[in-house]
Amino acid sequence: MVCIVSEAKTDSEGFGNAATRKRLLTKERIPSLRVLVDRITVQAGGSCPLNVPAGNLAWFQVLQGTLTLRHDGRSESLSDISVVLLPPQFEGTVLTQSGAGLLYAEVPDAAALDPALAAEPPSFKIVDWSREPVLDSKHDARRRIYVATPKLLGTKAIKAEIIVYPKGTMGSNHHHEGAEHFIYVMKGSTTGYSNEEPHRYSAGDLVYHPDGERHYSSTGPDEELMFVEFFVPAEYKTVWQNEKKICTWVPTGKDSRGGEPSREIRGHDSLSAAVKVPEDL
Repeated sequence: MVCIVSEAKTDSEGFGNAATRKRLLTKERIPSLRVLVDRITVQAGGSCPLNVPAGNLAWFQVLQGTLTLRHDGRSESLSDISVVLLPPQFEGTVLTQSGAGLLYAEVPDAAALDPALAAEPPSFKIVDWSREPVLDSKHDARRRIYVATPKLLGTKAIKAEIIVYPKGTMGSNHHHEGAEHFIYVMKGSTTGYSNEEPHRYSAGDLVYHPDGERHYSSTGPDEELMFVEFFVPAEYKTVWQNEKKICTWVPTGKDSRGGEPSREIRGHDSLSAAVKVPEDL
């Protein structure tokens, strides 16, 4: 059944200098888990290490604040529009003068999910998601922004997207087969349904749906919702309860700022994009 982890109710542990880590998704919670997820907070003037073991792959999103990521003699300036892929054996340090928060996901033995990774591991990559194309849902008012795809990151081990639900919006009931799947709520609150049973979640909650569990979300007339949705691996099967409402995404020709996006993505439906990720994703 669904596993909802409240960030506010999860214990913190020291992690570096003036930094803490909350382990949201662990094998202790879900023994079969193929992705580990932490919420990292670094206080003003603090720092923490980001080191990825050989064979693993990691990804993080800056949720709040600004920071500097130092690695390989370089310094990268990041903010809450940044998502970052960390390749196997990456070693770096996060530093911040004003404080920052990160959502950090690590995939152990990533080559088991993407066989090409062993011979050609992906390189370090920063994505500015505010410049990525915004897609509108054909059947409702939702919006989607891809933040981790094979084209963006060079691996099929992971896929992630930001989903925005305006007020009074209902998604389509469906389930996934062959992928770990979770969402982390960035803003707002909503009622989610798991095998048609309602539950509430809000900003700071992580919601994990096991393989095969039907789920969808519905915002009320005064609720809005924004979450990042994560899949491991990037290709899997999605089954829809009503095939007439398969999620179909239409490009707006704009980024989240209303300007010209950094690249183009053609329209597609979530069924075909799950079974085989389109070349432009």
